[in-house]
Amino acid sequence: MDLADFAALGAAPVSSEPFPHLLLERFIKPESLPRVVADLPPMKGRGSFPIGALRLGPAAKEAIAALESPRFRAIIAEKLGLDLQDAPLMTTLRGNSGAQDGQIHTDSSAKRVTILLYLNPAEGAAWARQEGCLRLLRDGHDLENYAVEVPPVEGTLLVFPNGPTSWHGHKRFIGQRYVVQMNYMTTSAKARAELRRHHLSAWVKRLTRAA
Repeated sequence: MDLADFAALGAAPVSSEPFPHLLLERFIKPESLPRVVADLPPMKGRGSFPIGALRLGPAAKEAIAALESPRFRAIIAEKLGLDLQDAPLMTTLRGNSGAQDGQIHTDSSAKRVTILLYLNPAEGAAWARQEGCLRLLRDGHDLENYAVEVPPVEGTLLVFPNGPTSWHGHKRFIGQRYVVQMNYMTTSAKARAELRRHHLSAWVKRLTRAA
């Protein structure tokens, strides 16, 4: 797991505005990022795909393993002051953004913590226009009332616990936008149902891929 900068993660502060979050640029080390990106699968469709349904190359697998590791979990639990020891994991990859994506929302209450790892090149006119750059919002109706904006580039990591005021969204972007989303789930019935749907989706997509 040398490709992930755990030292920087351990030193990263948790900010409180507009809600608690940790933001770390280059969690994937710059010298390793090209290998990780090259090992991502081509993705034509919209939507989030379960990691188990995708063919990843070795470096991309290593990046996912870093996120899913006990070391990562322990650091996040300590920083957020949460007991995540028995929290189930759900990990997906999204490769494209469409016209309907980016609307202001909070995440499902079944998700205790959201982790986003962005794996796109920094160059691009869209990012300069702030399209597809995630905004952490002060309210649930004004995309311009944001405290933090996160360009989805170069191994940037964003972590936040979910809550009723954890509003976020982004300006419309249509095109390739790779993001790994991992969640520490609750143990509620709603979370168990979501995890079952997640595993069923992975199974169906593996069958489709093999056909």
